[in-house]
Amino acid sequence: MSHSTYLPERMGTAVVEPDGRFEAGSFQSFTVTYTAGYFGIDDTGSIKVVHRFASDMGRPQFDNPQAANYTTVEATNGAVLHVEYDMKRNIRPWDKTLYIKVVRGFLREGDQIIIRFGDTRQGSPGIRLQTFCEHTFEFRVLVDAIATYNYVELPEQPVIVIVPGSPDLYKAVIPTQQRQGQKFKLRLKAEDRWGNPSDQCDREFSLRTTLPVQGLPETVAFTRGKLSLTVDGLSVAETGDLTISLVDDGGLTVCTSNPMRIVANADLLPYWGDLHGQSEETIGTNSARDFYEFARDKAFLDVCVHQGNDFQITSEFWVHLNELSEEFTEDDRFIVFPGYEWSGNTGLGGDRNVLYMEEGRQIHRSSHALVDDLSDVDTDATSAADLFKALKDEDCTVFAHIGGRYADIKIAHDQRLERSVEVHSAWGTFEWLIEDAFEQGYRVGIVSNSDGHKGRPGASHPGATKFGSYGGLTCLLAPEFTRVGFMQALRKRHHYGTTGSRVILDVRVVFDQPAELYSDDPYLGDVTSSRVDEAMMGDILRCEDATVTFKIDLHGASPVERIDIRNGLKTVEVYRPYQEADLGRRIRVLWEGSEYRGRGRETIWDGHAEITGNTFQQLNPVNRYNPDKRFEQTAPGRVEWEALTTGGFGGFDAVLEDPQAGILKINTSLVKEEIPINDIGRDELVFANGGIDRRIRVFRLPDENLHTAVTLERRIKLANDRDNALYVRITHEDGHFVWSSPIYIINE
Repeated sequence: MSHSTYLPERMGTAVVEPDGRFEAGSFQSFTVTYTAGYFGIDDTGSIKVVHRFASDMGRPQFDNPQAANYTTVEATNGAVLHVEYDMKRNIRPWDKTLYIKVVRGFLREGDQIIIRFGDTRQGSPGIRLQTFCEHTFEFRVLVDAIATYNYVELPEQPVIVIVPGSPDLYKAVIPTQQRQGQKFKLRLKAEDRWGNPSDQCDREFSLRTTLPVQGLPETVAFTRGKLSLTVDGLSVAETGDLTISLVDDGGLTVCTSNPMRIVANADLLPYWGDLHGQSEETIGTNSARDFYEFARDKAFLDVCVHQGNDFQITSEFWVHLNELSEEFTEDDRFIVFPGYEWSGNTGLGGDRNVLYMEEGRQIHRSSHALVDDLSDVDTDATSAADLFKALKDEDCTVFAHIGGRYADIKIAHDQRLERSVEVHSAWGTFEWLIEDAFEQGYRVGIVSNSDGHKGRPGASHPGATKFGSYGGLTCLLAPEFTRVGFMQALRKRHHYGTTGSRVILDVRVVFDQPAELYSDDPYLGDVTSSRVDEAMMGDILRCEDATVTFKIDLHGASPVERIDIRNGLKTVEVYRPYQEADLGRRIRVLWEGSEYRGRGRETIWDGHAEITGNTFQQLNPVNRYNPDKRFEQTAPGRVEWEALTTGGFGGFDAVLEDPQAGILKINTSLVKEEIPINDIGRDELVFANGGIDRRIRVFRLPDENLHTAVTLERRIKLANDRDNALYVRITHEDGHFVWSSPIYIINE
């Protein structure tokens, strides 16, 4: 629904000073001056200054003139104003609202309301800008001149540009697997402290490799004004695992790429994608065109899908999205599927993501809540069951999602269409969704994406809002770099998900005697089968073996902390690549979990830890993506923090002066514990507090864990009364998760 369009040119004007370009996440001071138009503003009339839902600009406060984000409001004619700030007091996506009401007096034409965001006159450092870049950041002003609470948007809005800061870290990306001699690219970028690609780098690095790379120069140079750097035409002649490192002129390695495996031959190759994100036309940031350009050129993805909330997608924007998907799709370079997020209310099935094979298909909205044109309202699918019915003859695939709403796959699911569930996004980590599927006997794969709102698909830092996690990635194991190849991978569940890392992962089952591999889920009927000796992630098979061999081959950029080997709802084994004798002075403290399944799932873990009879020699946070959140060693034996989780985890590593002495005291509002240091070993101590896996875990690690690559075989006994859904969850020391899609084995 739109605001009133009554005579906007007579409602006044607004300007911002200063204007221009400002660094993301920096502290600034802005004066927005509203000048009343012909109608003035009547007694009890008001104006709103609104910002997008996605913005994480500092929250204006009105009480402490020396603290950050101090904001003042005054009327030049002396009228008394009532001022409030509300996170949701306007029509989506312009939710965040500074509300200014005239409570005594009125404004005539030419009178002004002066708003100082980040008023520095009494010592405030200013207001912290949002932490991500935007071409047109608006201080959008709406006017209720006649005191009817029916607002008119000003025809011209105050706008600034938010740009990246200086480089804080560097990243190098190469493919995850290639055939011998196959050409590939090295993609490089610098990021500022908030995860924005930085164009302020003017620096040269040497390149160091673990295998000889043909065509690789000795050095690369970043150029100021460029957001990324590509080295093309590379190849490797021998098999093995390759990494490429950037080395500065002092010999220090500033970053190392993800590992790439070179093989003699392969039927399937891994391709990385973020299948879920939004732009400013719905609830995100920057345009849909910017969205795809970022995914391809700054996040270095192979596939990306815009998934706007359907109730905000107008018919015109749906046509535009289809035009963009056709324009950006280029075989062997970058693939886009036309699609949308079906955003039904939780009680009607919750969020689903629809990916079409071709352009020009009908969008079946969950509602027309923010679409004024009702000419196609009869095409709506207002429940998940209705959606599956509407899509039954479409060439498409669907996965279940948890965002503000969560997908309730227990009340609606169609195995022909809904091939996967999304266990991780910027909203958090939600393993209970795959557990819901197992409980219902569904055979689905696991994807992990961002649902990013900040214009950074494929590199979706959470910023400073309550998005608790870095956005995920899905690795598709596809026969070709085309839409057809990627759709095949999705339908066969040949994929794995991560919380944003790029790792080599191969998970297989080897049978003692040939098993029957189905071409599709046999629940669907009319499927074919073939006899095979082994299976890969996503396969569905029937076998007569009582026990099978489960193989895991993993190589990541970060050491492996643990591997959970699972059969459906049961954890068969927790494997750690180090032994008790390898443990040292390093302990890890992690907080994790969520309040419940709905929107208010954030769990606050603000607190501190103290150690008596010992000291912290070194402290390193884990999954601390928000630099605004405090993490500080305030004494040799004390650390204080601010943190939240939304299903995932955060925490810290502490290197102790003495490996066994003293007592660790943890103090948060949810968990308070005293733990003797010599009780902390390889197996974790768990301190739970309700919610969904809401707890603190404490365990010990080696001083240095060198196990970035793990190969593992286990004999797994199969159950014969249910599906055997064999899969792994890998936890890396840097805080990233990896999930394989399950291999489904029917045992007779």
